[in-house]
Amino acid sequence: MQLPDGVDPVRAWLATCAGGIALLGGGAVAFPGRVYDGFLWRYFWGPVDADAHGASCAVRSDGTTERLFDGLACSNAEGIVAEPGYTAVSTVSYAVVLVFMLVGVLLLLRRLDVRMTPRFYVALFPFMLLGGALRVVEDVNVTFLRAGVDTLIPYPPVALIISPFIYFVMFAFTLGAVVLWILLSRQGTIDAYEPYVAATGALAVVATVGGLLYVSATSELVGFFPAVAAITLGGATLVAALFWWASQRYAPFINEGTGYVGAVIVWGHSVDGIANVVSLDWADALGIGVTYGSKHVVNEATVRITESIQPAWLSEAIGTAWPFLGIKIAAAVFVVWVFNDEIFEDSPRYAYLLLIAILAVGLGPGTRDMLRATLAI
Repeated sequence: MQLPDGVDPVRAWLATCAGGIALLGGGAVAFPGRVYDGFLWRYFWGPVDADAHGASCAVRSDGTTERLFDGLACSNAEGIVAEPGYTAVSTVSYAVVLVFMLVGVLLLLRRLDVRMTPRFYVALFPFMLLGGALRVVEDVNVTFLRAGVDTLIPYPPVALIISPFIYFVMFAFTLGAVVLWILLSRQGTIDAYEPYVAATGALAVVATVGGLLYVSATSELVGFFPAVAAITLGGATLVAALFWWASQRYAPFINEGTGYVGAVIVWGHSVDGIANVVSLDWADALGIGVTYGSKHVVNEATVRITESIQPAWLSEAIGTAWPFLGIKIAAAVFVVWVFNDEIFEDSPRYAYLLLIAILAVGLGPGTRDMLRATLAI
């Protein structure tokens, strides 16, 4: 879409953002029952409220919220019922917001004249791990809540690390770190900014995972099964290495556009696939003692279809989540192949931003699933 002459794209983006917030805020005040309860609470805050309290659902009626911990009670509840997780409305809404925020980041990078490179891409890698690790902090919170002990983070602040709000928190933290180190680099305070961006994310990951390990060592409610992390990370590394070797030897055109970034994308989505297989099918074999279920639509559908066509004896032997790993690897390889030289030549900033988002949607959930199973929560 081409803006009229004389219109600053950055100002137009900011005005659109402010207008959208004002419209929703004004509508919630003017029509609380329809806009807040029926839309904002039902599809966005309600699921977060239920998730934060470890409830099966949250029910909104006459301006008050009640949490229910039984599925049957949720089905028979009167009022607006919100369950943890995503709905079609929230998923589409998040997708629209994601695209809008990517446009905003693209405009900011242009204004700062940031050159997108594989080095910058790798510098953002720790932040993708951080998002998944922070979600596990909330999972520990729910575990403590259900056991009736003091939580790590009280409600409502804990909502900041629950979807979808954690995406905005991570967006702000990552963007703040990038802008800070770029400005310091421009002032001559530091040389290259990429190592400092990477160090900021890495320190945050170490602090978060270190805190989780401390809780594991000091609380009987949280276990420790390092084999899960070893299998997941080792398996993903093996898959990425095999992909790189095979593509470079037999199909080098696949990596012409992305280079080694393509291997990083395959690695990240392999983490997601393997973590799902381990937690869904091999938790008992590893002695974890926790039953996990599929939360994402594709994963759930894959398991359901596999159960219907795979012989029972084979399902008993190897599980039913393994095709999801193949889907993740195939999808990642396809994306790497699609991002050829022409895409990077036409719009390198937008191409890298899309690749960052693609890696994040795989590595973030994968990190969470891996750490949850590692801690048996």
